[in-house]
Amino acid sequence: MNVLVTGAKGFVGKNLCAALRQRAGVELVEHDLGDGQAVLDATLRTVDVIFHLAGVNRPERVEEFETGNTRFTAEICRALLEAGRRPKIVLSSTVHAGREDPYGKSKLGAEQELKRFAELTGADVILHRLKNLYGKWSRPNYNSVVATFCHNVARGLPITISDPASVVYMTYSDDVGTAFVAELGSDARGGWRVAEPLPSHEITLGELARLIESFRAHRATLVLPDFASGFVRTLWATYLSYVPADAWGYQLVARADQRGSLAEFVKSQSFGQIFVSRTKPGITRGNHYHHTKTEKFMVVEGDGIVRLRQIHGNVVAEFRVRGDEFRVVDIPPGVTHSIENVGDGELVTLFWSSEIFDPARPDTMHDPVIQSPSK
Repeated sequence: MNVLVTGAKGFVGKNLCAALRQRAGVELVEHDLGDGQAVLDATLRTVDVIFHLAGVNRPERVEEFETGNTRFTAEICRALLEAGRRPKIVLSSTVHAGREDPYGKSKLGAEQELKRFAELTGADVILHRLKNLYGKWSRPNYNSVVATFCHNVARGLPITISDPASVVYMTYSDDVGTAFVAELGSDARGGWRVAEPLPSHEITLGELARLIESFRAHRATLVLPDFASGFVRTLWATYLSYVPADAWGYQLVARADQRGSLAEFVKSQSFGQIFVSRTKPGITRGNHYHHTKTEKFMVVEGDGIVRLRQIHGNVVAEFRVRGDEFRVVDIPPGVTHSIENVGDGELVTLFWSSEIFDPARPDTMHDPVIQSPSK
């Protein structure tokens, strides 16, 4: 299947082409500004599917709206008619098409050119009117408020919001790509149709800015956002794509004493927290219990023993744990517990706790697992 993507170097084009390259049986041709009309005409003589993404939204001269949107689409239709081709065409348009400004008028004009082509040829033409898009590879300070916010916040630069209460409707670029790629396998109905609107998330500009700023704060607080929200999860991924490459790595704060060292890794209000410790040979950590908090221990290097005792009983349960076994020990509430390094080298342990540690309410009571004979 020969597939052409116009506007292949744009935001949507980059994401769509990356997805299409993973499809078996797809011969992808990427077209963008500077490739020339002759190259495009030659491609149009053999193409089976066209994803028409090319367009103008921030020109230097207002006349370029008409040239880059309506007339360019008309040229594609003309070349297809001359070649006797009627491929499936998927058009990336906008909810602003038809708006009373040069951009809206030119996008509506592009839609109408393809509608006429469908009526003349019976070709399958699908129109997607997209809302505000966000995702990786969008150009900041251009036409995506998310790209601008992410780029600036990731670099510690200020952001400007004209109206924090202004509402925007955001659609994720991967959702666009998924919907477009699905058109490859859809039955050709013939004629013109408008696709169902893609999922979008409603948010004010002020809320959007605060959320993205909280992503930057994660490096200091270690608190992750609420990934139960699909929008937050995809926005977080988008933000990370704008973090400069030299800032992808960062240092955790380690606390060290005579026992070894410990560093918190990530925290979440809904998930709890993960931390890691390095314990010297012969050292025991713990000997405390929690009323509500639960934990999981997993040794990733070294040789240790986890001991547990229900605080109202005398029976001690022991679990030998080694770094090469990936064995997990659950720590129930009301059970005092400890972990001892019985190996020759450091014991490296991964811990999960169901709650973020709160110094004002630590829920941690000292109680030795192995009681003295007097008890």
